[in-house]
Amino acid sequence: MKRAAKPKPDAATRWKTTRRRFLIAAGSLGVLSIGGYFGLEAGRPLLVDRIEGGGAPSSPAPSNPNLWFEIKEGNIIFYAPKFEMGQGIQSALAQIAAEELEVDWQSLELRQPNSQHGFAPSFMFTFGSTSVKDLFKPIREMAASLREMLRTEAALQMGIDASSIDIKNGVCSLKTDSSKTLSYGAVVAAKKGEWVLPKTPPALKAKNQFTTIGKPLSRLDAKSKVTGQAVYSMDAQAKGMLFGAVARAPRFGAKLETARAGQAESQVGVVKVVLDVANNFAGVVAQTRTQARNALKFLELTWTGGTSISQAEIDTLVTAKAGSGVVIRNRGQSNLQGDVVTASYRTPFAAHAHLEPLAALANVKEKSIDVWVGTQAASSDESAIKKAVPGDRSIKIYPMQMGGSFGRKGSQTAAPEAARLSAAVGKPVHVAWTREEEMQQSFYRPPTNTLLQGTLENGTIKAIQQVTASGDILFSVIPIPAFIKNTIGFDFGVLSGQFLPYNIANYQVRNQRVDLPIPTGPWRGVGLMPNVFALECFMDELAVAAKTDPLEFRLKHTNNPRMKAVLEDVRTRSGWATQAPIGSARGVAYCTAVGTYVAMVVEIRLEGKQIIVERVTVSIDTGIVVSPSNAALQAKGSVVMGLSSTLLEKITIENGAVVQTNFKDYPLLTLKATPKTIEVHFMDSSEPPSGMGEPVIGPVPAAVANALFALNGQRLRELPLAL
Repeated sequence: MKRAAKPKPDAATRWKTTRRRFLIAAGSLGVLSIGGYFGLEAGRPLLVDRIEGGGAPSSPAPSNPNLWFEIKEGNIIFYAPKFEMGQGIQSALAQIAAEELEVDWQSLELRQPNSQHGFAPSFMFTFGSTSVKDLFKPIREMAASLREMLRTEAALQMGIDASSIDIKNGVCSLKTDSSKTLSYGAVVAAKKGEWVLPKTPPALKAKNQFTTIGKPLSRLDAKSKVTGQAVYSMDAQAKGMLFGAVARAPRFGAKLETARAGQAESQVGVVKVVLDVANNFAGVVAQTRTQARNALKFLELTWTGGTSISQAEIDTLVTAKAGSGVVIRNRGQSNLQGDVVTASYRTPFAAHAHLEPLAALANVKEKSIDVWVGTQAASSDESAIKKAVPGDRSIKIYPMQMGGSFGRKGSQTAAPEAARLSAAVGKPVHVAWTREEEMQQSFYRPPTNTLLQGTLENGTIKAIQQVTASGDILFSVIPIPAFIKNTIGFDFGVLSGQFLPYNIANYQVRNQRVDLPIPTGPWRGVGLMPNVFALECFMDELAVAAKTDPLEFRLKHTNNPRMKAVLEDVRTRSGWATQAPIGSARGVAYCTAVGTYVAMVVEIRLEGKQIIVERVTVSIDTGIVVSPSNAALQAKGSVVMGLSSTLLEKITIENGAVVQTNFKDYPLLTLKATPKTIEVHFMDSSEPPSGMGEPVIGPVPAAVANALFALNGQRLRELPLAL
């Protein structure tokens, strides 16, 4: 006898049940212990504080030294689980490892582990300027533990006590007789039995004992890149490989309605046409890349649906309104009384514009899938590949060098495309996007609009109300159910740089999340640069209203010693108190991000309607600087990229598609237009390292806009700045 079917709950019941479960789960994590609408309203600021204080969650660093190091006779290999996209992160991590392992920097062989090396897939990611910050202590502990294991074994082999052993440059020697030595490789070769990890990590060196950390050493990958030996996703090769190309929708959100091979199959070099209407996929595999791309034109495809939205409609949607959105910070009484200073700032869609387009090589076999790809997140690639090629196959990701990324390669679309085509032909297939595909078929930095209102009392900020409207950043690329997004009410990605870092007794911040039909996601610094642009320009506007020097106004509103130190340092180094050259002016801006304090002064002049940035001075407190030369390059790269976005870059949408096609209509800052001088100064610090890849980009547009106001009294509140 059949059991009667249980009646399905109606939509309202389902919502209540699911929402309750979410709130219970969130409360169990100590994030939101709330039970109703008003509890949720009060809980959002607590959730924001929790996220800000704890940073992005990540897997703990594995405590097995064998995952990190491999020692052979005359060869020490360091496996760096973070991905290299030009930021020098692997060399920085190797520099940390060499310090405690007591080996010569040049003796380390740097390798990128594959996804089955032993690191948890969720640990193999590079995002948010967190690699050095999160791994500074764990890598030192692993290296120190391995060093002491080698010391103990060397002493055993020499028949002496471990305290009688000195270690230098990977060699164990007797303190009383330096001629008696064993190299690390010799110790390992002679070892019998299992290695025993120390029960507690050995004591780590003090800063004044460092011989490698803090030194301006050359990057380990510099030679291979200069000589052209470095291998990127675009260079990946396999025996017998073919080339693939994939058809793209004419507008965002469009679905493939019908698909026929047409004359594509008869084109020169075509091996197979792959059509899968149900999964919105049409592609071609051919003997050469050019043949595959040319054959796409002969496919007979019809597309349906999608968005027809244009830029004017988007700008209307992304318009901050007083009192709208959800409250994510509420300090004191933010009622505005008296003369109110009001300003609205806007930033556009922006492309990642990385040098190397997406590319991947996949080899799908009966029981396994091997993929060579430049990626920021191996686990994300694995999930996408499993979805594209269902079945019980093991997946091994070989992360490659990346020619830039800035968030784009956290969602590596080329990898599942190559895997799908490889499965169809039974051979390795390489897929590489064109520059036009990158410009028109990607995801973008979301547009923002920030409305700020503030009042002053005796030259001091009395109250500020802030509303930031923005498209999604992390919610667009992380699979989160819609009901959770709606319940939380704001995207975590907007929090970077979202709050004024000053002493403001009465301060309310609202976030107005806008669900756009255009794909958006992480861009260098996540929400940092658009947020800091608005906030630091507004600080200047308040300083003008208070009739106070803008830099002095900032110092007046902080008692944070590290923040004060960088502001005072940049004031001195930039010559802020002196007269700028004739026809020039200076602007200041500040931000804190991922634990790093950045103060910047920009000096500009005008040539007609063109803003010329002559000099940029940056003072930075990022804690202990592992690699000063590379950190300075990261800062300078952030300045140049920030200036490019400040002065030139803008993606526009018409009829559901991107207007720009290539660098001819999406120009980047040229070498000729870069500042003559970019000075980077690091504060001496014994604090643990914090992030360096992104924080310096934050103040760039505000410093330029503030300098322009100082020069000619013109206040521009929209990027790119246009006179």
